[in-house]
Amino acid sequence: MRRTDRLFELIQIFRDGRLHRAEDLAEVLGVSQRTVYRDIESLVGSGIAIEGARGVGYLLREPVHLPPLSFTEEELRALHLGAQMVSAYADAAHDRAAKAALSKIDAVLPSDRPRSGHSWGFWVSGAQGEREARSALAPLSEAIRTRHKVSINYISLKEETSARTVRPLQIECWGHVWTFTAWCELREDFRMFRIDRLASYVVLEERFRDEPGRSLTDLLARMCPKEDITHYRPSHGPVGLPSFTAKRN
Repeated sequence: MRRTDRLFELIQIFRDGRLHRAEDLAEVLGVSQRTVYRDIESLVGSGIAIEGARGVGYLLREPVHLPPLSFTEEELRALHLGAQMVSAYADAAHDRAAKAALSKIDAVLPSDRPRSGHSWGFWVSGAQGEREARSALAPLSEAIRTRHKVSINYISLKEETSARTVRPLQIECWGHVWTFTAWCELREDFRMFRIDRLASYVVLEERFRDEPGRSLTDLLARMCPKEDITHYRPSHGPVGLPSFTAKRN
């Protein structure tokens, strides 16, 4: 987490008016207590009325007023709808992130704007019982961002299990089914895997770099060589799964 993000997150935590211990804050933010102490000192130095002491805890004595955000009602409706869809169809980590983002937005909205998703007149129902099967979404997303290889044990639609090392390139959502596209080192080609059919996975320490013929851009260029692939999206197959990859597993 970037320092600016941590400082904003600290302000959001302190807004409840309660006493917070540095060790608890460090656990929430994923940093050391020493970093928390430095961040609090920075906030105090910028004029935020935080009081307390090491070993006791810290609290906010005066409310913090942040500038309002200039969202239209249509934009706010879309944001709340998107957060509900994430809650219904993604994993717990992305659900928490979406709700945290909305809470930050709601905290600085003008008083005449609604803050509850239900106030916008919609409700999204998803397969909540399948959330455990989607728990790999956040680790895979991070592996894509950091370019880490992933070792997987995958169960095919024929119930055959294989061990592979892959280079994850993109995650796709097909309603109730999530997949990820990767370069498979076993097959030496692109493959698409259903996340709910991962028997196990481990994000490896080994990183990868884009190589000619093995990047997502190369895959899209192979599938639609004469089209603009900047906004290209794969078409749906007969069972609601993608049909743009050379092969599915």
